[in-house]
Amino acid sequence: MCGIAGIVQPGRDPGELREIAARMAALLAHRGPDGSGVLADGPAALAHRRLTVIDLATGAQPMTDPTGRYRIVFNGEIYNYRELRERLRAEGLAFATASDTEVILNAYARHGAACLDLLDGMFAFAVWDGREKTLFAARDRLGKKPFYYHHGGGLFAFASELEALRAAVPGLSLDPASVAAFLCRKCVPCPATIYAGAAKLPPGCCLTWRAGELRVRSYWTPPEPGEAPAAPEEAGERLRELLGAAVRKRLVSDVPLGAFLSGGLDSTVVAALMARESTEPVRTFSVGFEEPSYDETPFALAAAEFAGTRHSVRVLDAASCAGMVREVAAGFDEPLADPSIVPTSLLSAFAREEVTVALSGDGADELFGGYEHLPACVWAGRLALGGAPVQAALRGLEALLPVSRGYVSPRHVLDRFRQAVAAPEERRLPRLLMAFAPEALEHVLLQPPGPDHDPLGAVEPGPGSTLDRALRHYLTRYLPDSILTKVDRCSMRHGLEVRSPFLDTAVVEFAARLPASFKMPGARRKRFMKQALGRYMPPVVRRRGKRGFLMPVAGWLAGSLGDLLRGQASPERLRRQGLFRPEALERLLREHESGAVDRREELWTFLVLQLWLESRGL
Repeated sequence: MCGIAGIVQPGRDPGELREIAARMAALLAHRGPDGSGVLADGPAALAHRRLTVIDLATGAQPMTDPTGRYRIVFNGEIYNYRELRERLRAEGLAFATASDTEVILNAYARHGAACLDLLDGMFAFAVWDGREKTLFAARDRLGKKPFYYHHGGGLFAFASELEALRAAVPGLSLDPASVAAFLCRKCVPCPATIYAGAAKLPPGCCLTWRAGELRVRSYWTPPEPGEAPAAPEEAGERLRELLGAAVRKRLVSDVPLGAFLSGGLDSTVVAALMARESTEPVRTFSVGFEEPSYDETPFALAAAEFAGTRHSVRVLDAASCAGMVREVAAGFDEPLADPSIVPTSLLSAFAREEVTVALSGDGADELFGGYEHLPACVWAGRLALGGAPVQAALRGLEALLPVSRGYVSPRHVLDRFRQAVAAPEERRLPRLLMAFAPEALEHVLLQPPGPDHDPLGAVEPGPGSTLDRALRHYLTRYLPDSILTKVDRCSMRHGLEVRSPFLDTAVVEFAARLPASFKMPGARRKRFMKQALGRYMPPVVRRRGKRGFLMPVAGWLAGSLGDLLRGQASPERLRRQGLFRPEALERLLREHESGAVDRREELWTFLVLQLWLESRGL
């Protein structure tokens, strides 16, 4: 687990390239506090920051193969590196270290881009071919590890985070289209970034730079859903086998290891499987809140007792969390408005006090249908058949419902649902997930996006049912753009590596082939998963519904965060900034503060963006 960076610019002095690469690596020190390295070779310079997890004595990067032709920088973990190393030895390749980095290097030297089919893990890496003057880079199948790049003007540069990339490309400017997309989606969707001139390498893709030309291609996509298994019991047994193997692979570590344990289904299963493989109590960690409607610690304690883990809890209060908002929001390399960025960052710091690696339950919701928006999509489609009378009835009901600042605000939920009912099928899930409605940007932004830009996005067409397509959207878009970005930045900010057994390639491919009707019969969330993995959960956890890892944002925006929000929305600041219409923000603030309308989604997204912009002097 590390940070990587590099620059290729023919005709530039190698010493200058090395200095730039070193500056890039310095901005990634939090990702790799245990070591650093820089190497220049002709028109290329590579840099690395290391967090030592496997092979503590050797494995420093950038690493060069014995012939001196290939040089690599790598971020991630390869779980099958031992088996792959033996295969490559049988093919005649020698190894000087015990690291997974050298396995990738030798695999590429022998098999070229086809080595990606052999790798089981999470990764972003780049290999410089000094003889052919070619750079090859790849990102793992689901986008667990980041890879940003810039290509243009005779320069190619890449890095694990945007701030490091800016050290090589200082002229990057804010992209108005990405700002609009962020306000709607609460993240900047791949392959775009918040800056014009910078891009993300999509999950499951690789790129080749040669002689100023860049080629990006996909090497993996999730399989499409097929027919339902004839024997659910056999499918359940297969899932248990695959997930058990995924957990075992992720227990290989030369440093202390533990797990996040929220008390939800997913993290409870992972902790229980870890406990089965461990001779000592597994160390587990959770954070709770003083606000009862947001606190999950009783479930986490029940799960810890069930699995027999050594559990640690840290309870947070509103003041301490609210005080962290500016620091955490500014610490991301591009804005992300998932409210759980604050507790996830605090949980990562808390766990890092005892361990260097933590396993998590990420991915189960996307694979097995854990999100409440999934059945909502089904019901929205059914009610859409009723046309205008249904819309009128929903509006009438919405007016009768209360506005709440708790975990659920009934009127806010119905407002989003009503908009989904009115939308075409491919827009229903994006409507349920959005912060700002795209039509609202016309009133909020001074320069709203034109008709050729779609800030909200849509679910891509594909085989299967509405639920099948929605699950694929969650897996291929929402997961890498939001969830995995959050986990990577929050954990690596504190030098913590997070591993996700549910996102093991074999588990993902098995689950993706199962139709949604099998995983969610009658649109009942995680029905198959609960049946297959229920033995790894205490009854109190198995019976509970999904709860997001959130904060009491609605109340804080009108209370402890009110002054901060007001300052960021001041007419003077907004006019100076030139992005937002001050009168539109003033209206949103009044509606939320008075309790007339729950504007938590829009105002939190606005606040995160403003804090991020402020930290960049914008």
